[in-house]
Amino acid sequence: MTTHPTTRADRRRATEARILACARELFAAKGFDRTTIRAVAASAGVDPALVMQYFGSKRELFTRAVQASPAPAPAADGKALLDHLLTGLGVKLGGLPDGARAMLRSMLTDPAAASHVREGLDEQIAGIGRALAAGAAGDEGHSHGQAPDPDPDADLRAALIVTTMVGATLGHQLLGLSALRDVPADRITALLRPALEALVRPAG
Repeated sequence: MTTHPTTRADRRRATEARILACARELFAAKGFDRTTIRAVAASAGVDPALVMQYFGSKRELFTRAVQASPAPAPAADGKALLDHLLTGLGVKLGGLPDGARAMLRSMLTDPAAASHVREGLDEQIAGIGRALAAGAAGDEGHSHGQAPDPDPDADLRAALIVTTMVGATLGHQLLGLSALRDVPADRITALLRPALEALVRPAG
């Protein structure tokens, strides 16, 4: 049996969630510039003034609509990290969430969207870089029984890993490149595994 919100706070949260869900769909389909508050309100079945009351502006609505849960911290072990990265890529290739699709569609035309994407990718690169450095430190420490030198390329390798995955995601999900469009996600991740494995390992 379906339960309905009973208190005013419950009803407000339910309405807010419905507005956000409709906004994600519209931002994903049209991008930031061509999505209007009026269209979001109509899709959610509310007055445009209520959308503004809840979110203040289209910019704030967009920011809330595309927020994503933080990814789990990658493991320091090289194979575990690689498996984590390829699993995440496989999920994206299987179909981007509306919020992520909206952000990627808008980032080339909207500076705030580009900044939001950049910040998110910088955080991801930093996390992977720390994991790569920790993995390299563990390997060196076990091999030589002494404190290893820091890996100067950990962040660069992390950036190359992330941008490779972003490129594959954009080509497959947003651009629909003919060579990628109909290829199963597991085939793409299998072919990318050796390249990413080379980046996970410290350069000799």
